[in-house]
Amino acid sequence: MAHSSTNVDRVRHPLCKSDINICQQYDVVIPDYQWPIIYSSEYNISFWGLEKLHPFDSRKWGHIFKFLKEAGFLREDTVVKPMEASEEDLLTVHTQEYLDSLKWSVNVARITEVPPVAFLPNFIVQKRVLRPFRFQTSGTIMAGRLAIERGWAINIGGGFHHCCHDRGAGFCAYADITLSIRFAFESLKNLSKVMIIDLDAHQGNGHERDFMEDPRVYIMDVYNRDIYPHDVEAKRGIALKVELGSYTRDKTYLKLVKLNIDFAVNEFMPDLVVYIAGTDILEHDPLGNLSISPKGIIERDQIVFTKCRSLNIPIFMVTSGGYLPESAKIVADSILNLKNRGLISYDAAERPPARESDDKALDSSSASTS
Repeated sequence: MAHSSTNVDRVRHPLCKSDINICQQYDVVIPDYQWPIIYSSEYNISFWGLEKLHPFDSRKWGHIFKFLKEAGFLREDTVVKPMEASEEDLLTVHTQEYLDSLKWSVNVARITEVPPVAFLPNFIVQKRVLRPFRFQTSGTIMAGRLAIERGWAINIGGGFHHCCHDRGAGFCAYADITLSIRFAFESLKNLSKVMIIDLDAHQGNGHERDFMEDPRVYIMDVYNRDIYPHDVEAKRGIALKVELGSYTRDKTYLKLVKLNIDFAVNEFMPDLVVYIAGTDILEHDPLGNLSISPKGIIERDQIVFTKCRSLNIPIFMVTSGGYLPESAKIVADSILNLKNRGLISYDAAERPPARESDDKALDSSSASTS
């Protein structure tokens, strides 16, 4: 199983540079039988129903994992379970002033867009809201390492693309995208260019602000121009901008996505792709205001992975936005489609060790037939 923060086998990862202090997620030993898929039950947010005041399904990540387990793809012991991101990790990108601001519940209420959070004691807010975000952030950091190591990775969570180094917004408290890329640049050998492909319905203004002046990072952003955040300054950080009108449908959307991904990847040829796979593009999503079908979302993800995998470019995916109850099932179906098409595979994980419960069931079956 993956290691907890209290029982960790730590070694210097072979891909890491040797002259810096690396993130804890870069020197945890990960068994070969685990898929490069990151998830923890700690991702899910629950605080006495107040989370229902925001349209986001705060247990979406657990639902995705449940569907993948029911499909026979994943088990509890075949996913990578991240540790909670430490303050030291977060300070790699965030200012101390910003992290200190999260100790005031009113600021967290503004970021999560759930006003009653302002009236809760901060220790509760830390435990019930920010701690899950820190686990997801750690998962995104881990995904960067795993993508380089195994060719691809998926964090069933993360994608907090409205948060930058000194401010949070839009249900995004930590800049997990920036953190993952920063750790990858500082820790991994032979990594000089990273591409962000942001296909969430909203403009990814957080990472755009953070990498605006960094030529090593190429940002392609496809978003609905009519909705939040309308961050004109952040747009200066976008290398390839595709602005959609509200209610754009599958045919137009998929044509634009494929055309522009082909152009961007061929032009930049990154060493790593960060794919922000928001499902808030789904028709009837209350915040995305686009009209993409479930089939269209699955095809979109397939387009992205096909391009990267065909060129042997490491890619990791984060799930980001998606505000309808059916989003979790669509994400799971899309991941299963990628697996069925051979776009995500890992031989050692195809044959995981038997669980104790499986052994007992086999022994019981053998005894009953003898």
